[in-house]
Amino acid sequence: MTEKIRWGILGPGRIARKFATGLQSCEDAELFAVGSRSLENANRFGDEFGVPQRHGSYQALASDPDVDVIYIATPHPFHMQNALLCLDHGKAVLCEKPFTINATQAEKVIATAREKQIFLMEAMWSRFLPLWSQVRQMVADGVIGDIRMITGDFGFRAGFDPESRVFNPALGGGGLLDVGIYPLSLASMLLGTPDRITSMAEIGETGVDEQAAAILGYPGGQLAMIHTAVRTDTLHEITIMGTDGHIRVHDPSWVPTKMTLTLAGKDAKEIEVPFEGNGYNYQANEVMRCMRDNHLESQIMPLDETLAIMQIMDEIREQWGMKYPME
Repeated sequence: MTEKIRWGILGPGRIARKFATGLQSCEDAELFAVGSRSLENANRFGDEFGVPQRHGSYQALASDPDVDVIYIATPHPFHMQNALLCLDHGKAVLCEKPFTINATQAEKVIATAREKQIFLMEAMWSRFLPLWSQVRQMVADGVIGDIRMITGDFGFRAGFDPESRVFNPALGGGGLLDVGIYPLSLASMLLGTPDRITSMAEIGETGVDEQAAAILGYPGGQLAMIHTAVRTDTLHEITIMGTDGHIRVHDPSWVPTKMTLTLAGKDAKEIEVPFEGNGYNYQANEVMRCMRDNHLESQIMPLDETLAIMQIMDEIREQWGMKYPME
């Protein structure tokens, strides 16, 4: 490995630009290459971020011998094939969430990485922000006692366009995989895997979930209630309720810097937890730390948990009777 870890970006779209900006805050990273379906797009992105190597195909990027790790930023339905391409060329992979379209695809990608002994992680970027690190520590320390309930949401009102990524089933559209995965992943982080799921959705005219809610039950009796939407602007808040108090995370678009801790019989306490960069740098730093330490996966976002979250979303969609065309 070179003095700095050399990153490639596969799919130079909107989310890739956020990640590339985040990499600028990482001392150990060099944005070395970009791959697109056309050299024109790769050059445009390369000019914007000063990327030295530009490739006019994903295959060329995966084959670049000087790239250490590739961030996959394509739409959901292409994650599996893109990840397998990179793994087959020996590249470590950070794959944008949702990890794949369904659990079957996720199993294949994870099995390949483990067979080849190559690092792989889901890019659930918000999990690595300092505030959520502090929340994990507070919960582990029993600050609010035992967790009993979690409520959380992520929804926005998009202008209706049946061909857009948000509404097109062929692009994995709908709220669940796009933004519902955020509160689901948070519930998984704090409570583990549910043994009961009940869900309901409003399926729009294009066949994707325009708004939905789910209740998840856990072996210890805990409950998590989440809702998500692409046609309804929701609060973007999380409340974690324990036996001795609760934590309310104030979360504009899931980029939190403030929370309120309320303990039984005490005044509420506001806590600020700022972060550096644009936030995407923290997941990149975790990838590079793991690579330097020869770890094949992250303990903050382990692969078994990524698979379990995909299985939860499969179960939720099965209750709705909603499948994507590629399934």
